[in-house]
Amino acid sequence: MHTHGKNKLNETPNFVLFDTLRGHSSAISSVKFSPDGNTLASCSYDKSIKLWSAEDGSLEGNLLGHTRGISDIAWSSDNSRIVSASDDRNLKFWDVHTEKCLLTFKGHKNIVFCAAFNPDSSLILSGSDEEVAKLWDVRSGKCIHTMKVHGDRVTAVGFNSHLNNWFTSSLDGFCHVFDSRSRQVVYSFGASISYAKFTRNGRYILASTLDDTIKLWDYAHVKYVKKYTGHTNNRYSAFADFITHGKFVVSGSEDGCLYVWHLNKKEIVQKIEAHEDVALCVDCHPNEYYLASGSLENDKSIKLWKSS
Repeated sequence: MHTHGKNKLNETPNFVLFDTLRGHSSAISSVKFSPDGNTLASCSYDKSIKLWSAEDGSLEGNLLGHTRGISDIAWSSDNSRIVSASDDRNLKFWDVHTEKCLLTFKGHKNIVFCAAFNPDSSLILSGSDEEVAKLWDVRSGKCIHTMKVHGDRVTAVGFNSHLNNWFTSSLDGFCHVFDSRSRQVVYSFGASISYAKFTRNGRYILASTLDDTIKLWDYAHVKYVKKYTGHTNNRYSAFADFITHGKFVVSGSEDGCLYVWHLNKKEIVQKIEAHEDVALCVDCHPNEYYLASGSLENDKSIKLWKSS
């Protein structure tokens, strides 16, 4: 794959359309680049996961087996496995190369909305509409811990690769950060969060709320340090992400656009007219100024964006 030099990654990106991927028959719910950046995975309410070449957009695989729509997917650290969270109340653990389901994680009593691997991919964390998060052992497929700390849908989960923490966020007005050894809540901050993720250094959490706002939280001090506005997000759990090397933030928006902010200056540096319906999901390539976005039912496309 063509890679940009380091100087390019210090510039403000200017994203242009690189490719449009079609193949899903319903709304796109999540798009995720593999850790090595070679493959893009997408999932949909059509019950399928599709694997695309990040280099040329060609379809490389189909993962089929869920009986209802899929809300989220996550990659293992070695690029060989995917976990998926579905409305059928199950998580599935897939071998990317054989396209086979290796394990089905059963135990949630309502739709599973989000999932994440820990750094060495030995554990999976999932969040559900039944207001609980569960921790799963990948080898056995068993639930080893259930967290009943929320009063509404668990909207996002994530692991911190540096500080041995994980978080769960919810529409109930709270985000909880757990110590992964004691499995106890060590920090909490108040916000009705629709999507969240740790920064790369693990010291902050980027959190979207259904009031057209994204905030960067210093969770250890229970305060936000940056606030990003200008997009529209009050109905859906739209994804947000850090663009490669973390100097910019990008989010989907209900007006069909993608918005790119300067991380520190908080100003919009680009508004991308992306989709005919809600731009629900967005993900950033691990090494390049390269984005993927996906849209809802009236669009059903995945679009790839590269910085010119």
